[in-house]
Amino acid sequence: MPVKIVPVLLSGGVGSRLWPMSRTEVPKQLQSLVGAESMIQATAMRLRESGEVGAPVVVCGVRHLDRIVGQLAEVGIEPAHVVAEPVGRNTAPAVMAAALVLDPEAVMVVLPADHVIADVDGFRDAVRIAADAAGQGRLVTFGIVPTAPETGYGYIEAGPGGEVRPVVRFVEKPDAETAARYVASGRFLWNSGMFVFRAGEVRAEIERFAPDVAASVAACMAKSERAGRFLLSESFEKAPSISFDHAVMEHTDRAVVVPIDVGWSDVGSWSTLWEIGDQDENGNVVVGDVALSGVRQSYVRSGGRLVAVVGLDDVVVVDTGDAVLVTSRHQAQDVRSIVDQLTGRPEVERGAD
Repeated sequence: MPVKIVPVLLSGGVGSRLWPMSRTEVPKQLQSLVGAESMIQATAMRLRESGEVGAPVVVCGVRHLDRIVGQLAEVGIEPAHVVAEPVGRNTAPAVMAAALVLDPEAVMVVLPADHVIADVDGFRDAVRIAADAAGQGRLVTFGIVPTAPETGYGYIEAGPGGEVRPVVRFVEKPDAETAARYVASGRFLWNSGMFVFRAGEVRAEIERFAPDVAASVAACMAKSERAGRFLLSESFEKAPSISFDHAVMEHTDRAVVVPIDVGWSDVGSWSTLWEIGDQDENGNVVVGDVALSGVRQSYVRSGGRLVAVVGLDDVVVVDTGDAVLVTSRHQAQDVRSIVDQLTGRPEVERGAD
């Protein structure tokens, strides 16, 4: 790796499809959904031992700042900078804010804090490849080699090449027939939402293609620093809410993609946790104090007390002490509709006691 790189941890959103564990005050990235560490801890630790890697920059909601700093301290990581947003404005403003606190030559590795990667060594190798390309002025994204014609992901069409390939186009989430055609072609990759580039390079591209984003964020950053913490003012609400893909990557002529096959998942729902979990001989994934009889292809999780399920297939059952979710595994994406009905209730806002 030719230069020191800086992980940028994006910790926004509330993960409502993973209710009742994910709450407004304690969202999924602060939860231990896969393994002993929380998702943001696992993300921060992923590159810690991969050579010339600096302390991370964290971009998060102001309400989560203290929890995040505390969780990172538990695994021996102290952020170089923390940017705290009063409201979420999507990833383009978050990337711009992180770029503004770094040296222009620093290579940023932008990592959403709610992803799972099984092959950490393989991912570190891919980061080295991407960092080299970023050092040559490229804006790099990682494209996941698809394992199925998923309709829940955006896609990247890649041109011919080796480890680093040109981006032909970004495509929104397709219907099933289109997704099947994409996967069969061998030219399309899932859009991971992870990026690598030099801070100065990406600042210039945001200023070029999304000047309103650049100006709004720069104005908020100018008077916000307090000992390494950037507490953005309420005027941040005026920044356009737009993804980095839409704001920059779909327009720049510097975009390239590094294909990776590292057991990646964005953990978007309980059904995803079933898919990546350790299934028993009946296809069940169980966490905590659980008793099953005649149950198949299901995800059952106890937050402390005994949870028993009898004679059901393809279900998700999650108990957190103050709330219980029961849903078909095939409708786990619809959990958000329940959360919308419960707006304002403590079972949605704060963590379970």
